[in-house]
Amino acid sequence: MKKTVGLAALAAVLLCGSAYAQQTSVKIGVLTDMSSLYADDTGIGSVIAAKLAAEDFMKAHPNYKVEVLSADHQNKPDVGTNIANQWIDRDGVDMIADVPNSGVALAINEVTRAKNKVFIASGPASSDLTGPKCSPNTVHYTYDTWMLANGTGKAIVKTGGDTWFFLTSDYAFGHALERDTAAVVEKAGGKVLGKVRHPLNTSDFSSFLLQAQASKAKVIGLANAGGDTINAIKQGAEFGIVAGGQKFAGLLIFAPDVQALGLKTAQGLTFTETWYWDLNDGTRAWTKRWDKERNSPGKLPSMNMAGVYSGTLEYLNAVAKVGGSKDGKKVVDEMKKMTAEDPVYGKTTIRADGRALHPAYLFEVKKPEESKYPGDLYKLKATIPPDEAFRPLKDGKCPLVSG
Repeated sequence: MKKTVGLAALAAVLLCGSAYAQQTSVKIGVLTDMSSLYADDTGIGSVIAAKLAAEDFMKAHPNYKVEVLSADHQNKPDVGTNIANQWIDRDGVDMIADVPNSGVALAINEVTRAKNKVFIASGPASSDLTGPKCSPNTVHYTYDTWMLANGTGKAIVKTGGDTWFFLTSDYAFGHALERDTAAVVEKAGGKVLGKVRHPLNTSDFSSFLLQAQASKAKVIGLANAGGDTINAIKQGAEFGIVAGGQKFAGLLIFAPDVQALGLKTAQGLTFTETWYWDLNDGTRAWTKRWDKERNSPGKLPSMNMAGVYSGTLEYLNAVAKVGGSKDGKKVVDEMKKMTAEDPVYGKTTIRADGRALHPAYLFEVKKPEESKYPGDLYKLKATIPPDEAFRPLKDGKCPLVSG
């Protein structure tokens, strides 16, 4: 009897050991802004989002082990490139996610293409990532400059905001956002009266705001994001921009930005996002999970963070479908065949150019008296279906798209 029990126990140990040995390892690197102007919209919140996706995937796939690494690219393409190369060559990272800052993202786009790994670009905005710079290894997940321009720019021109002046962050993202929005404004019958470009992460917008004020444009388009948008709007209030009859168009706004501004300052801002924490039961439930891990009362997740979660989960499900393959292009090809669905982003499909398709939403910031509870920031003005929210495939000039 003892011998039988002993053999059974040994068999169980060997079986467990065999199962453990067969476990497939996947490494994800969240390359983000931990310390500068985009940190509140990405940063540690994006890392938490990736870990939640890994947790959900491993519950459904216990034969996989997913590890999440993170690093700060400091908004410098050379720093981001060095980290990406080390992760892939030394640490065995299979996929890189987030990467707010289009200049850094365009560099990572090339690294992952050259090394046949995957880039889930949930943080950058430049529509060039699915245009001339599209890659078979990249999925542009959350939003892009074309979507922001068409959602926000078109809506504002329709309501009478037909003359524009741009305050533009002087790097790839700002240039793309200004370009795409100006095209929409002019197509809708509006005029661009001028533009000025400012350094990334600047603290003093006074000279730029004076130029915008002097232009007499009805709309001052903020082709920037994060701390730059917050500073421009706050300093604009001190200059009496809105009181003088001009209006800011926040072309890329996140819930943490609105929190930082406060409803009194941000009220009336119109902008486009693809996700909001209070959109439905699924987004609210996920926010509770994220908040528990974030452990910082009052903080809200941004659409970037939600995009990291959803894009990472879709990537991992594709990895499982191709049997744990380390071939980045093969995994992305599988993602393009799938229709993904999760409680955060709902249904998502991915086009041949790597563009993830999901609805976008036109929001307006509530007045203080309209807000009923903490974090109640937005009014939903319109839902833009996926086929209208993003640039038509034929117009992107992506080399991956035939015809």
